[in-house]
Amino acid sequence: MEQVYEALTALRAPLQQGEYDLHRLVMDALDAAGLPWTHEVKLAPRCRIDLMCGSVGIEVKRGKPEPARIRSQLARYAACEQVTSLILVTERTVPVPHQIAGKPVRMICLNRLWGIAL
Repeated sequence: MEQVYEALTALRAPLQQGEYDLHRLVMDALDAAGLPWTHEVKLAPRCRIDLMCGSVGIEVKRGKPEPARIRSQLARYAACEQVTSLILVTERTVPVPHQIAGKPVRMICLNRLWGIAL
């Protein structure tokens, strides 16, 4: 998880990106770090995560997602056997627990990487 997290902290996303543009930035950062990934991975019926990098699940959200909804979504992913940890990449800070279902959760706020407080 730490290798993936470190690779993603290099992201510098321009404002006004679409969600799939942010997916591309994440994929490019993982490529630059030499980390293999898979896009749009079906974990279970009606449960698809944006990216998997090994057993690390990566969910990308544009804007500021509603906290209860994102926690519920992350809990569905954490319940899946093939996911050992989760990284949430957002444009704005969203409070998420440090663990869900005993699996570590990290958040990367793109605006903070730029030093912008929104």
